[in-house]
Amino acid sequence: MKRTTELANRFREVILNGVWVANTNYKDQLSDVTWEQAIQKIGTLNTIAALTFHISYYITGVLNVLEGGALEIKDKYSFDFPPITSKEDWEQLLHTMWNTAEKFADTIESMSDKKLGEVFVDKKYGNYQRNIDGMIEHSYYHLGQITLIKKMISEIGKKNTEN
Repeated sequence: MKRTTELANRFREVILNGVWVANTNYKDQLSDVTWEQAIQKIGTLNTIAALTFHISYYITGVLNVLEGGALEIKDKYSFDFPPITSKEDWEQLLHTMWNTAEKFADTIESMSDKKLGEVFVDKKYGNYQRNIDGMIEHSYYHLGQITLIKKMISEIGKKNTEN
């Protein structure tokens, strides 16, 4: 199997359909989150919506480079998203994320293995392999946060029901 196919499959595992590393994925975790839960604040933690946008933002930005464009994303904008005020807003964010993630994986899969060793935009960013691995690792990091925040919201809901 090509290395790019392996990387694309690893990326799909964390975002769309896998259970190997974390026994879950974004699509599974977010499938039953309501828009109200997505924007619910727990102390100083980011919301589920903010973390979802954050990962989607990076997927979109790196995809642009994989497709031959410039690296236009900036860390300081990675949590700047329009307010989620309805079910439709939340569903649109998820729809965008799933579509962009599949396109990201397909684009990786279509790359040559040789491309993985080439410089990603600038030497300071390393090569394509490093950036794709980084996207996968970054995604798992925030998936863990989403999973914990979701559990916290569920516990709050249970306590409110008991009272």
